Amino acid sequence: MAGRPRTGRRSARYAWLITNPLALFAVICTVVFWTRDPDWYHDWLGGLVALAGMVIAHIGVINVVVRRTTFSVYITEVPILLALYYLPPTMVLVVMALAGLLVQLTPRTEIIPSKLWFNVAKSAAAVATALLVVTALPEIRGAGPGTWAILFTAVAASVLVEVLSLAAVMAVVQGGRAGQDLLRGSLPGWIMSCTNIVIGLIFLVALEATKWSAALLAVLVAALILMLRSFAEFFRQHRTLADVYELTKAVRDQSADAGLPDVLLGRVQHLMRAEYATLWLSPQGRHPEMLLTARVENKGLLDLSPTPAPIRERAVAECATVVTGPQFDGPEEMRRALRDNKVKDVIVVPLRSGQTAIGTLEVVNRLGDTRTFRPADVQVLETIAAHVAVAVENSRLVDRLRYDAYHDRLTALPNRRRLTDALAESVKVRAEDEVVAVLLFDVDGQRDVNESMGHAAGDKLLAEVAERLRAIAGPGALVGRIGGDEFVVTLRAESTEATVQLATEMREQLRGPLTVGTLTLDVDTAVGVSVYPDHGTDPETLIQRAELAANAAKVLPYGVQLFHPALESRAVRRLGIAADLRTALDSGALDVYFQPKVTLTDRHLVGVECLARWQHPAQGEVAPEDFIAVAEHTGQLSRLTEVVLTEGLRRCREWSDQDRPLSIAVNLSVRTLLDSRFPDQVAALLERYGVAAAQVTFEISEPGMLGDIERVLPTLYRLRDLGVRLSVDDFGTGASSLSYLRQWPVHEVKIDDSFVQGMATDTGDLAIVRAVISLAREFGLTVVAEGVESELTLELLEEMGCEIGQGYLFSRPLPYERLEAWFNAQTEPATTPAGEVRRLRAVI
Repeated sequence: MAGRPRTGRRSARYAWLITNPLALFAVICTVVFWTRDPDWYHDWLGGLVALAGMVIAHIGVINVVVRRTTFSVYITEVPILLALYYLPPTMVLVVMALAGLLVQLTPRTEIIPSKLWFNVAKSAAAVATALLVVTALPEIRGAGPGTWAILFTAVAASVLVEVLSLAAVMAVVQGGRAGQDLLRGSLPGWIMSCTNIVIGLIFLVALEATKWSAALLAVLVAALILMLRSFAEFFRQHRTLADVYELTKAVRDQSADAGLPDVLLGRVQHLMRAEYATLWLSPQGRHPEMLLTARVENKGLLDLSPTPAPIRERAVAECATVVTGPQFDGPEEMRRALRDNKVKDVIVVPLRSGQTAIGTLEVVNRLGDTRTFRPADVQVLETIAAHVAVAVENSRLVDRLRYDAYHDRLTALPNRRRLTDALAESVKVRAEDEVVAVLLFDVDGQRDVNESMGHAAGDKLLAEVAERLRAIAGPGALVGRIGGDEFVVTLRAESTEATVQLATEMREQLRGPLTVGTLTLDVDTAVGVSVYPDHGTDPETLIQRAELAANAAKVLPYGVQLFHPALESRAVRRLGIAADLRTALDSGALDVYFQPKVTLTDRHLVGVECLARWQHPAQGEVAPEDFIAVAEHTGQLSRLTEVVLTEGLRRCREWSDQDRPLSIAVNLSVRTLLDSRFPDQVAALLERYGVAAAQVTFEISEPGMLGDIERVLPTLYRLRDLGVRLSVDDFGTGASSLSYLRQWPVHEVKIDDSFVQGMATDTGDLAIVRAVISLAREFGLTVVAEGVESELTLELLEEMGCEIGQGYLFSRPLPYERLEAWFNAQTEPATTPAGEVRRLRAVI
């Protein structure tokens, strides 16, 4: 709430300090004049005429507003001047007192006893002063210049008493400042009073010349009043239009909700001549409810409003203007609400957004005891409200666009741009005993949830992760989402070690069951950590290195990785070999190695898996995962697959020509399967090398297949119809159900080496392998175990009924020349019903 200035305001009862002396003075003067002229009442007809003239004189009222009170300058100087000339003093006093009382008792004026008796006493005292001046000066004789001077002085004295009386009562009730303001603003009133006195003297001269001039003067007065009113209305409309233009211009230039009331309410209060002007905005999204009021006495804004709640509620409910006051008809409950809140009149205009009210603009209590709001005021306020509604909508739209530009729509968390800006500010402030940490959380399995349960479930998973991160990050941390399944937490920590410990604890707190739909999932994340200044001095570098660390953390059992330069050098190395890879593919510098596949029951050699290897001329041996990733990101994967498949088919043809037929297996990426031209390319290569389609097996990784199963199925069916064999590689590492094997057009299941290598020591891995073998055989699928490296593993697989094994126990991947030597040294011919094959001599 804005601070209310100290006004020194007192209760209205203190007005009696001025009223009583004025009344006493008037009574004393009346008694004195009555004593001097006991027969004053004989001229009662002239008294009635003077009384009527005084009442009618209020038609030409001119209002001067000072602070919250309206002061009226009437043309009563004219009838007073005439009364002083034509009537006895006592009659003048009685007439003026009665006229003041009648004016105060008119129906449109609220009766306040202290104000009523003050005005009556003021009028009587002013007239008594004028009579004393007339009595003190030489006797009036005729209507000449001497009389003019006497009457001018007398009426001016009465005006002076009225002004001083008003200043005194305002100083007593509202403080000395109010009285001073009135005196400083009284000059226009003096000018008008002097003008009225001159007009009164003209009337006097005309009446003295002939009594019939009264008719002409009456017509002249009526015409002047009508003309002045027309001019006043014209100038009022002109001023209103100018004020509305200035107000709407100020509203248009103000683009924020917070600053709108400051430029709006004071202007509306002044323009509408209201005691209160209120802006109320309903809560909407991130915008809270706003209620601010400008009051004529206060320089600041108040957070309260005198508008009765039922009136505002009706305006909002009906989305229509509600006006209640003396000049307007309305339901009795609305008028009762005004009386209960001691409000004279009110206009409430809804701020419309389409067919909905988003707030209201309100004015309460037209200034002036005899003034109320008019229909023209309603039109003006509705015009202003239309501009205000547009300004509010525009400001909220800009705010919403600005918010959307810096926040993620799904989780409402800050996005990459917002996080980057916040990090830029954080690194500007360096403390010796702390670091700025960036923790990047990569959610595992979100893509699988999208594919298996739909994107709505995946979105719910991300939203739940966001809520958990908000809850565990702490008040000093900023949590944001920078990618599909990547969240970032930035904070200040004591040290790098403390940051890693915190990341580990947060990851553990994130883990645990999470309900999505009817399923309960385990949430797991990989966390990458980078800190300022050790790992970078700018936000982009810190986030990039946290991403590199998160990628490395995916293969770690504890799932948290602090950035170190080796991670970046590997990423940079991948970028550096992109151009060299293309050259190697074109020049045949890429080698194809072969790893044997052996039947476990009789040790027959049935085929080989073709594996790409690359010896870089400058960097040495490049890891397959590095150059395969480069090929996938640079569009060279199809060329790499073609090189490996072509070399495998060529060797397959040679082995068949040498009467030792062997099948070949080639790994395929999901990206390759998304190429609709690939089956035609395979058919052309099979025909070119004369290799039977059944001798070729394509191995597709289970996690990769799950990510795009609907898109790759058409290609898988075309390859199956071509006659080649299809194998699910790395089976068990994805999130699929074994029942999916019935839906996929595959012939073989290849158990991931992580389960095979652990089955001899881990009962869980043993159970998984046993289940895979059992169900695969039920589905009529061949089972291949990769990673066979010990005799114990081999024996266990044989007992379970696994058909084919592959691993270092038999042979590591070998280039073609060394594979030929291995054939000669480790295998021997064996005769089977299907023909001659190669059989291992012994497992070493």
